[in-house]
Amino acid sequence: MAERKIFAGPRVRRIRNGLGLTQTAMAEALEISPSYLNLIERNQRPLTVQLLLKLASVYKVDLDELQGEAGGSTSQLREVFADPLLSGELPGDQELIEVAEAAPNAASGIVKLYRAYKEQAARLSDLADLLAREGHETSLSGAKLPIDEVREVFERRPNYFARLDEAAEAFHATLNLSPGDDLAVALKAWLRSTHGIVVRALPVQTMPSLRRRYDRHSMRLFLSERLSPFDQLREVAMEVVLLALGEHVQAELEALELSSGEARRIARFELARYAAHALMMPYGAFLSAAIRARYDIDVLRARFNVSYEQAANRLTMLQRPGAVGVPFFMMEIDNAGNRFRRAGATGFPQAKFGGGCPKLNIHAAFAQPGQVLVEQVEMPDGSAFLTMSRTLEGPQAGFGERIRRTALLVGCDAASRDDVAYAAALPDRSAPAVAIGPACRLCERSGCLARAEPPLTRPLGLDEMVTGLSAFDFQ
Repeated sequence: MAERKIFAGPRVRRIRNGLGLTQTAMAEALEISPSYLNLIERNQRPLTVQLLLKLASVYKVDLDELQGEAGGSTSQLREVFADPLLSGELPGDQELIEVAEAAPNAASGIVKLYRAYKEQAARLSDLADLLAREGHETSLSGAKLPIDEVREVFERRPNYFARLDEAAEAFHATLNLSPGDDLAVALKAWLRSTHGIVVRALPVQTMPSLRRRYDRHSMRLFLSERLSPFDQLREVAMEVVLLALGEHVQAELEALELSSGEARRIARFELARYAAHALMMPYGAFLSAAIRARYDIDVLRARFNVSYEQAANRLTMLQRPGAVGVPFFMMEIDNAGNRFRRAGATGFPQAKFGGGCPKLNIHAAFAQPGQVLVEQVEMPDGSAFLTMSRTLEGPQAGFGERIRRTALLVGCDAASRDDVAYAAALPDRSAPAVAIGPACRLCERSGCLARAEPPLTRPLGLDEMVTGLSAFDFQ
């Protein structure tokens, strides 16, 4: 078996510098030439077995120290440079390895500085949320990625765009659909007759990683067969919206006053998605059906031949002046807690509701896929909300693939519970609501079994004589 070559120049240099030796002095003790030692320290020559033994006997060096790799430092640096702000800086891992090998203390400093930056950013975000709850405007904001800017804009404003809703409703009327007619067929016919675009579904093997692709040369819109019929309908509706209602989408986009081209591109997609829902579920007909069905999402999805997620999303848009519905809000996460979207009829209630409490039934929904979980929750200030949570299935997975499953929470103020069918699942009004908070860092409920972090506003109650139920009990 070939002997493994050991290149450990930076480590040899650190040993020499630590002992305060010159290259000449160390080379003499190791019985090699100074020029050869210089080549070793520059990783141009490997350490031989004889040199390893000589270093161990002369300087009492641990051989593991010379043969080990800086894997820990490299993996930590890899975590740092995986941050979106730095992800494009390095083409590969070789430079990280060189930094970890040649300057481990500097590498450790970079990691410490990055972690301090992340912690400070989290604290500033928590503090901004806390001040917002108390009615104080803040300017605590760091550099935002375009997706973060778009999310913030959409979450803060009402999820209602008058131009898009009115234009989509008017366009739907021009299709002259009779009861029972298939909207997907009508939209595909419009695309073909008006723009010469043909819609086709392609098998997974042909389009394995895309949900849609528009071929300008052949004038064909390809959709992945992974998508459900409801999602395929939304993709077709989005294409129609961008062609027929493009000027209205552009007008709403300009009103958002976003700071970059990338943010505007993301927002344009979200506005097209909004308008597609408005086209699939016209405002007047949907509001009327929602009131009659007492906002039962399953009834509405069947009535309009859409998915649970699409009908729930549409419920958060019913804010037309003179024709408003119950002001719902929604939040979608995955089972790791990553947030995909938040929206509300009057903006997502970040200050009042938060949405970061681990006791919310949206987290329990993953243990009961497909079931609607209903409960009434109460915030520390006494405000109460009715919440409904259910899992959503992503694109169809093949055998051996892990499915993408998220959970959607739809909520409204508890004052509207008598208008909502889901209130029937609740006990009588005398039963206590589930006590939640906006997020652990902003919640001061004591003795909470679900607490994951200490509150920002209180010191930890570190008492050796008395300990509470949580590791994060506070004074």
